[in-house]
Amino acid sequence: MVSDLELAVLCGQLVVGGFRSTEPSKRFLDELSAGRRGGAILFRRNLPDLATASRTCHALLDAAPSGMPPFIGLDQEGGRVARMPAPVLKLPAARVLGQTGDIGLIRRAARAVAEELHAAGFNLNFAPVLDVDSNPRNPVIGDRSFSHDPAWVAAAGVAFIEGMQEGGVLACGKHFPGHGDTDTDSHLALPRLAHDRARLDDIELPPFRAAARAGVASMMTAHLVVDALDPGVPATLSRAVCTDLLRGEIGFEGVLFTDDLEMAAISALHRVEDAAVASIAAGCDVVLVCSDEDAQARVHAALVAHAERDSAFRARCTEAGTRSLAARRRYPPRPLPENALRAKLDSAEARALLDALTAGASQAGQGNDPTEHGREAGA
Repeated sequence: MVSDLELAVLCGQLVVGGFRSTEPSKRFLDELSAGRRGGAILFRRNLPDLATASRTCHALLDAAPSGMPPFIGLDQEGGRVARMPAPVLKLPAARVLGQTGDIGLIRRAARAVAEELHAAGFNLNFAPVLDVDSNPRNPVIGDRSFSHDPAWVAAAGVAFIEGMQEGGVLACGKHFPGHGDTDTDSHLALPRLAHDRARLDDIELPPFRAAARAGVASMMTAHLVVDALDPGVPATLSRAVCTDLLRGEIGFEGVLFTDDLEMAAISALHRVEDAAVASIAAGCDVVLVCSDEDAQARVHAALVAHAERDSAFRARCTEAGTRSLAARRRYPPRPLPENALRAKLDSAEARALLDALTAGASQAGQGNDPTEHGREAGA
């Protein structure tokens, strides 16, 4: 039972971290082994080649305590946000998938990617983007969105989610409650949406409602202020957004991740440990701290200290830990040996699908934006 875990282990299940080294440091593996981390998020810096990716996923799984499989996650959206090296299947940008108008193709594409990620040892993909591409000046979303039409974003997003989860990998709809109509990059500053609630219900929220109905395993918050929901409070830290709206009104039952708490939208205004406590209190289940292992330790210590003195917060940690562990036990990582993995990736079906997607991308006119976004901008 999650409620029987030592408090340090319970709070550890709410922290997923990254590391700057190519492979996990001894410190990171020791923290994972002790139950003080719930898993890892990997980036290109950790995945220079397939052999390294395979070793890392095996090392993370081997380090995790018995009965507590880790999250092993990454951003493999496609287009300009794709972390795994060749020969892993890389999809074109979501906009191109959306322009195909083919729900079946989107679902098959997501399933094919998931099957390869699952074989490599991943059980979580921070995709799809459910933001609506409603602002051409948006510096961070753009072609990561399926469409400017909320209904089509919802339909394509659900197809992607279903394919991903059929392939054995937890999907993650992001960035709730909608990052599409901002002109500020939340890696650099805190964006603000001034729209009224009626506009949110028409444009921003429909894809997230559809994803919740479809059983998406997880979602990720956006680091932005939505005036109509909670003036002045970033969504990641807002109970009105994370609990009242997402849980109470929309009915989402999966795991809620924060976006990276090291991003300037949060870190310029809050210490990372304070933000972590506030986000869990608001209704998030897992906090992401994507590179700084010292910051991860401070976050963990702050969660434990707050839970020791606040019984309501401890109950919230138990609820979050229950969701976190249930998802990982339902979708445990199962990396193949490297040789078997390479054979799995040499799939005629996957190559044919890539050819079809490439042809579709050419016909749809894929945008040319080499700028690297996502939580690893510039890395």
